[in-house]
Amino acid sequence: MVKSEEGGADRPGKVGSPAELVAGTLDMLILKTLALEPQHGYGISIRIEQMSKGVFRVNPGSLFPAFSRLERAGHVKAEWRSTENNRRAKYYALTERGRKALDKETREWGRQTAAIARILEA
Repeated sequence: MVKSEEGGADRPGKVGSPAELVAGTLDMLILKTLALEPQHGYGISIRIEQMSKGVFRVNPGSLFPAFSRLERAGHVKAEWRSTENNRRAKYYALTERGRKALDKETREWGRQTAAIARILEA
């Protein structure tokens, strides 16, 4: 589950409570994070939290199934390497196919959010 500070199933609308991220956006956020540099799972989780200024927190229960999906689709490749703490971790890197998917998803996300904004402004 990706959590947001905007509310949650247990406490809707309460700032600071967890909430679901819009379906389908986790893969896009992972791909964007990997577009910057290869990372291990924990590093990706931290990076998403940092880039969202703490709004989104990704737990391993959502992150690792997403990695599997992305690997099967050929969007990321994985290899075992040592971390900065000399621990072994699976590092993920964006493939060319993943870069193209990120570009396509980013364009589609922009189109959808613009449409939502038009509806909300009406």
